[in-house]
Amino acid sequence: MCWNASYALLLLFSTAVTWLGGLALWKLSVIDLNESKKTSLRKLCVAVSFILNLSILFFYKYFYFVTDNINFVLKAFNLKTYEPAFDIILPVGISFYIFQALSYTMDIYRQQVEVEKNFAKYALFVSFFPQLVAGPIERSKNLLVQIEGMDKLKLLNYERVRDGVLLMTWGLFQKIVIADRIAIVVNQVYDNYHSYGCVELVTAALLFSFQIYCDFGGYSNIAKGAAQVMGIQLMDNFRQPYLAENIKDFWRRWHISLTTWFTDYLYIPLGGNRKGKLKQNRNILIVFLCSGLWHGAAWTYVIWGALHGCAQILGNILGNIKKERNAALGILVRIFKTGITFGIVTVLWVFFRAETIGQAFGYFAQMLRYKRLQTFEAMGLGYADWIVLIAALFILFMIDIMHERGIRLRRELYKRNVFFRGFIYLCIVWSILLFGIYGYQYDASQFIYFQF
Repeated sequence: MCWNASYALLLLFSTAVTWLGGLALWKLSVIDLNESKKTSLRKLCVAVSFILNLSILFFYKYFYFVTDNINFVLKAFNLKTYEPAFDIILPVGISFYIFQALSYTMDIYRQQVEVEKNFAKYALFVSFFPQLVAGPIERSKNLLVQIEGMDKLKLLNYERVRDGVLLMTWGLFQKIVIADRIAIVVNQVYDNYHSYGCVELVTAALLFSFQIYCDFGGYSNIAKGAAQVMGIQLMDNFRQPYLAENIKDFWRRWHISLTTWFTDYLYIPLGGNRKGKLKQNRNILIVFLCSGLWHGAAWTYVIWGALHGCAQILGNILGNIKKERNAALGILVRIFKTGITFGIVTVLWVFFRAETIGQAFGYFAQMLRYKRLQTFEAMGLGYADWIVLIAALFILFMIDIMHERGIRLRRELYKRNVFFRGFIYLCIVWSILLFGIYGYQYDASQFIYFQF
């Protein structure tokens, strides 16, 4: 509301529609009606809730995209184009809270959760502030159930607050020490890619993979930590995504809340993998096209989603071709597959980061042209900043490796004496204050996923 007071009405409208829809679905399930008629009315309630909410999303997020594409076709036939007489600014977090509200409608329809009759509690579920604007996209069977039991929570709990603050601190480290430092390089290179050669362009592409991971993963950790301080456990949104062995595995680890949302509410209703390989591949492609569009109203996102879908389909086909391998080579095979997967994901991130399709292909074309290697300072960071960045990325990599092996640093830290723990806490805070990218005359980088 501080940004645009009227847009709070959209959040209120989505909340009211899905809450009333849930009440209607509950009422229809208990009244005495013909089963066929009851089923039809329940489906109508779901349809109304989805149509009203998705219409809001379409208007604010995709109206210009559709209009621009229609005008492109009209121009090709020398016909008069349409120019909107109004401006639309995308409301912050609209994709996240609408999907969260719609999940409640579907969960009530499937009778997976109890109906929430208290509007204030339901409104808290939809607008819970730590994850409102950039997720994770929570489910009613997790968050709403916890809200119902909030009266049983102890107001102050040292272990809970300590764990939450540490998680928030790690999120801050990811965001302002790693992601915002990388943003300086990525913005410099992408905005002037014609001036750079293969080494600089590949470096920027690789760094963007870590920028978006630390930016979005950092936000998710801050949100999860803030909620934990208040006694709420949000779902994990990331699980070492760049250690995935294939694209399918990557999407089990990346933006988990969105992946599971599309799986539960689109992929499975389309038939999932129950109707043969051909339809399964069709369903995968539809899901990834929708995922691309969810991320942004631009063809770059559509292509990004489509290519991820094709990569997963290809991975499924190749995975069905069984090959024997020596167990001793297992670790080498895994490292190789992880490297290939990371390379594919990094290449596809170029479409995600580029502002236009032309810029994406221009970026790839520039990689093939010989250009004398410039100093790394010419990419926007000084020598000392590069050292800090490399050290921070090494820390990130080691922590992900340990988490992958089931080692939780917080648990190990808690086993140490209070003086050692205090020293480590001070070092973490000191490193953020000293090495964080922020302050006077710094053009702060917004969280990337705020725009979605």
